[in-house]
Amino acid sequence: MNLAQLSETLKKYIPLGAEVYCAELLFDHKVHLNIKNPRLSKLGDYRPKHANMPHRVSINKDLNPYAFLITFVHEIAHLTNWEKYQNRVAPHGPEWKQEFKELILPLLNSTIFPLDIYKALVSYMQNPAASSCSDPNLMRILTKYDANDGWMLLDEIPYNSKFKLKNGSEFLKLAKNRTRYRCIEIKSSRLFLVPGVSPCKLLS
Repeated sequence: MNLAQLSETLKKYIPLGAEVYCAELLFDHKVHLNIKNPRLSKLGDYRPKHANMPHRVSINKDLNPYAFLITFVHEIAHLTNWEKYQNRVAPHGPEWKQEFKELILPLLNSTIFPLDIYKALVSYMQNPAASSCSDPNLMRILTKYDANDGWMLLDEIPYNSKFKLKNGSEFLKLAKNRTRYRCIEIKSSRLFLVPGVSPCKLLS
């Protein structure tokens, strides 16, 4: 796929105006981008190249364009960090944070992001964490731009309610543990800690 084709494909997933920059990152680093079904444990991931396999980035397909873009840059920062240091530094250490800041900077404006996301993102980028889910303020604002259809944040539903996540898993909401909730998966009876900013839908 050439650069123009990559740009056109990315328009389906990210805000208008970011597609050429992101396509260039994929093209220059020879990245295979995989759009995945929603996953409970992560929004995206990166796997370094090995043998005959290229760099691989995967991102959940249910993300809104702004969350998709932030997750995309997060994972590309892992790639550029790996190219410089491989396994000699921590995955989300200061080296990765610097890569993330440098890569997001060309996109960090209110033309690509709505003003509320832009302000929250500027604050988050002062000390980016392992996931944007780690910043409740940024995640709540990003969630405002999700397609609603009855979805709400786990923070917003009552205790002892049954709910489902976007990956289809069904849970019972129990006690709060800092920014996460102890939840019992109905199918397996296993205990999980689910972020309070996770989009969910109440079950009747």
